[in-house]
Amino acid sequence: MRARDALGAPEALVLTMVLVAAADGGMTDREIGVTTDAAVRLLDEEDGLQRAGRLMRSALAPHLRETAYALACEVVAASEVAKQRTLEMLDFVRNELQLDPLIAAAIERGVRARHQRFESGK
Repeated sequence: MRARDALGAPEALVLTMVLVAAADGGMTDREIGVTTDAAVRLLDEEDGLQRAGRLMRSALAPHLRETAYALACEVVAASEVAKQRTLEMLDFVRNELQLDPLIAAAIERGVRARHQRFESGK
């Protein structure tokens, strides 16, 4: 059975976070809800990842694409170590959402600043 052909903006935001979080297999069954289950089904389809990108892009106005990317960056930053596959998925999301490279860099820098830790003696 094929996933739906359209998403609402909230679903597209969640899909963006799920794609990044699931890229390295780091999600548990408990973390997967209704929308995430739909995302997994979508990714099981032939060309599902490319279709997911198109669905996200079409569901989100440009300013919400920036929000989606910021959420995806937050998911990556929240993990202790970003694995290569996760970083590749973040690149995929940035490209599929057609973000201006300067805006993407600003979002990434803002997220990095929020996740910095104080280290004594430095």
